[in-house]
Amino acid sequence: MSTHLYEEVLAPTLYFDKNFDIEAAKILPGEYYVTGRDMLLVTVLGSCVAACIRDPVTGIGGMNHFMLPESAESMATVNGLSTRYGTYAMEVLINQLLKQGAKKTRLEAKVFGGGNVLRGFTVSNVGLKNSEFVKSFLSLERIPIVAEDLLDIYPRKVYFFAQTGRVLIRKLKEVHNNTIVEREKSYGARLTHIDEGGDIELFT
Repeated sequence: MSTHLYEEVLAPTLYFDKNFDIEAAKILPGEYYVTGRDMLLVTVLGSCVAACIRDPVTGIGGMNHFMLPESAESMATVNGLSTRYGTYAMEVLINQLLKQGAKKTRLEAKVFGGGNVLRGFTVSNVGLKNSEFVKSFLSLERIPIVAEDLLDIYPRKVYFFAQTGRVLIRKLKEVHNNTIVEREKSYGARLTHIDEGGDIELFT
């Protein structure tokens, strides 16, 4: 059975993108999507980060969208909740890529986000911490970062063509960003309630 005939998803929003004339999946905070088909993966990032990872030989690719929990205690320790959650968010994406037939030694990544847009957060530089984490994780996993667009003060809309690896970035400078900010604040608030001693789950 071909590994290209199914997808592993978490709460996907699927639609047909008329602008690019292609099937697309919208990735919200805490979600991911992996596919071997010719699809467009789309997300809007504020302080969150997205890793777009693919195997250029098979064309199997995927995207996640996550942030580290905004907890002073977890931020203070290397092995705290913050790092554990980020590691899980990355590992679940990589594991699904491998499950569909991607090879670990061929994976390459493009990373985006980490904008300083959540000024209401009590922990400063949330976007910076997210950006540093994703780069550190990929370095440890020996997955090369072939492109990045991190930090800055603007939200971004990311278009990732999973099969070809093409990425288009649109900085959202002229629009009202309240929806993005409120969505990420709500997502971050849910993450802070994860039990330190329990299993880590993706919240939807």
